Amino acid sequence: MSGWFALLGSGEFAEWTHEVDRWLLDRATGDGRVVVVPTASSPEGDAVFDDWASRGLAHYAAAGIPVEVLPVRDRVDADDAAMVAQLGNASIIFFSGGNPAYLARTLADTALWLAVKRGLDRGMAYAGCSAGIASLGQMAPDSTVSHLDESLWQPGLSLFPKAWFGPHWDALDRYAPGLTERFAASVPEGQLLVGVDEDTAMVGDGKSWRVLGRSGVHVRESAAWSTHASGSTFTATLT
Repeated sequence: MSGWFALLGSGEFAEWTHEVDRWLLDRATGDGRVVVVPTASSPEGDAVFDDWASRGLAHYAAAGIPVEVLPVRDRVDADDAAMVAQLGNASIIFFSGGNPAYLARTLADTALWLAVKRGLDRGMAYAGCSAGIASLGQMAPDSTVSHLDESLWQPGLSLFPKAWFGPHWDALDRYAPGLTERFAASVPEGQLLVGVDEDTAMVGDGKSWRVLGRSGVHVRESAAWSTHASGSTFTATLT
């Protein structure tokens, strides 16, 4: 899988992400448009879905970047020919936050997801935040599950089949003490675990990465952890 990627731990459409936008647009091919897809928030209702759509429109409009919202709420939408055609020759597709498992099962094997992968092959950039990255591995966490047992992990989109993603990484223990350790323990041994801190992004081509934003990215591979601070570069083959 080729393409350009921005994987955000949190903070989509905030001021700090303008640097991420510029990084992607400097490299991506296409017509210069960003297409915002709030699908992951759909189970929370129309008000939440529309709020994320509005935030995305306002963020890119303020920067003078052409932007559209693709209002995909379910699998029927994701297979709708008109919806898929709207993606067209966009330069960036952006999946905002919500439930990772819902996003994965809504998109998997649909016409829209096939169009996304074709877009990546021509040089379109993929940007995602929170659920928009946690859905990309072989498995995706279901944010409605309150216990870290086998029910937490549902089939993911396998865009990065070698990785399991933990967005909001530096905030997990604020949600519940010990959650970081319990989350890490739920990932099978030998699998690549990537934790992305809040207000932080890893940008790259699927193998070589740079850290942008407030904090860092944490990678566990073969039981060894490495931490990469903002401004640093590192290699992690996720594709």
